[in-house]
Amino acid sequence: MTDRHDLPPGFRWGVATAAYQIEGAAREDGRGPSIWDTFTAREGTVRDGHTGDTACDHYHRWHEDVALMRGLGVDAYRFSIAWPRVQPTGQGAVNGAGLAFYDRLVDALLDAGIEPLPTLFHWDLPQALEDGGGWLERDTAYRFAEYAAVVADRLGDRVRSWITLNEPFVHMVYGYALGNHAPGRALLLDALPVAHHQLLGHGLAAAELRARGGAVLITNNLTPVRPASGSAEDLAAAEAYDTLHNRLFNDPVLLGSYPDLSAFGVSADLGGAVRDGDLELIAAPLDGLGVNYYNPTLITAPADPGLPFADAPIEGVPRTAFGWPVVPDGLRELLVGLRGRYGAALPPVTITENGCSYPEDLDDQDRISYLSTHLDALAAAAAEGVDVRGYFTWSLLDNFEWAEGYHQRFGLVHVDFDSQKRTPRASYAWYRDLIARHHTLHARRVH
Repeated sequence: MTDRHDLPPGFRWGVATAAYQIEGAAREDGRGPSIWDTFTAREGTVRDGHTGDTACDHYHRWHEDVALMRGLGVDAYRFSIAWPRVQPTGQGAVNGAGLAFYDRLVDALLDAGIEPLPTLFHWDLPQALEDGGGWLERDTAYRFAEYAAVVADRLGDRVRSWITLNEPFVHMVYGYALGNHAPGRALLLDALPVAHHQLLGHGLAAAELRARGGAVLITNNLTPVRPASGSAEDLAAAEAYDTLHNRLFNDPVLLGSYPDLSAFGVSADLGGAVRDGDLELIAAPLDGLGVNYYNPTLITAPADPGLPFADAPIEGVPRTAFGWPVVPDGLRELLVGLRGRYGAALPPVTITENGCSYPEDLDDQDRISYLSTHLDALAAAAAEGVDVRGYFTWSLLDNFEWAEGYHQRFGLVHVDFDSQKRTPRASYAWYRDLIARHHTLHARRVH
């Protein structure tokens, strides 16, 4: 029986956060407005009118948060850099105070024996760029590469690895196609150029990072897609959804081509967005693929015309407080499926997010069970030959959960958002002990 204790030596254990979700200090030290500042200021966009103006106040309390990570014994910390804190308008002038914050954070992490793994874009596009069209415009990809160069010039002497984009599928769908997230556009299939421009930004930024000696990953939110039945209609619907959710953002990076989007009535050049040379940039070899996994997706044929698929509920499984189905083996299924689809083109995989929302209860047995069973599934994928290099649980802290505001609690550490008091949950101690056992086990094997 394979379990989490069988993960390989050198495996990196970590925690993950994102800038807008924890930093706060939205109008301090020269930070410019992001699309999330604008979006949350609109009435009715976020549950109970919550905003990330203060969030976890990490901008002022980062010493405390680094100490929590040191206490966990993690090998690495995945965080994001707020583009508008570095370049308030998304281009041109650099905000020295903003870069200095990340300078201090990186130094503190290294002093604590924790490897920094920054993500350059976790959805907080500078509002000035959105005013010019945002990711619908090709120019934003070039601005992103310039920003990547600025950050790497400052931090690249201490940061070994970078993640360019976080979940470009989610940002495109919720931000530009459906309007549930910032910037709040509801363009449906007209949002597809956002996919290409984000991936082009990845490719351009990757070249800048590599020129400065950095290793490069991209993080995609992926899901194993299951048809609701064996009917031809459900199978076709599942294939269409898999193409949109998984292949649209993996194929160009790993294979150098877009998948067949004819089920959506879209040409291979995404309506003219793809230009000569773009795919060569996008498909430059990766040093690793970041995978965010939360649950599988069950798909059925649509009852009404429109999109060529419809969601179906997954029955007979537990659910998190968010209502998401808990299916640990979906992680093994996903990773083994990726290896089968991409073969030698699949780089080493790191789970850059996996976690769950449960109520405030500090006893936290549901979260411990969730993490334990998903790590067993990850170990099973490794036993089946998938090259897995690390696991970052989402999240270190309870935080601002996008359109849900502060109602969903994903943290190993409970945060009282009124007092900002941090209180480690039982899952914090469980994860700390698991990491210590893994390190001890492999240290003994070495000696």
